[in-house]
Amino acid sequence: MNIIAPEKMKRLIALFSNKFFLVTVAFVVWMTFFDTNDVLSRYEYHQQLNKLEQERDFYKTETDKVTKDLDELNSDPRHLEKFAREKYLMKKENEDVYMVSKEAKEE
Repeated sequence: MNIIAPEKMKRLIALFSNKFFLVTVAFVVWMTFFDTNDVLSRYEYHQQLNKLEQERDFYKTETDKVTKDLDELNSDPRHLEKFAREKYLMKKENEDVYMVSKEAKEE
């Protein structure tokens, strides 16, 4: 068993009776657990911020893709026909359209 020496006990009592130490400990406990900007809230806000930044990046890339497609469609009528045939499977009269797709390999 560890027995605390009387000298160490006097130091601990002096430390815990120091008003500045007590105020500092109370402040740290308050800011850590009870304040509106406590540690848990800050962590949740940080997680939410990361999620929103990922969504922003996703929508930015999707917007860039759509803008690129729109520019191609407005620049050349052949691109308009190609886009309509590929994306919406449109066809001309007396024409058959066959879809060929690659199947994913099962592992």
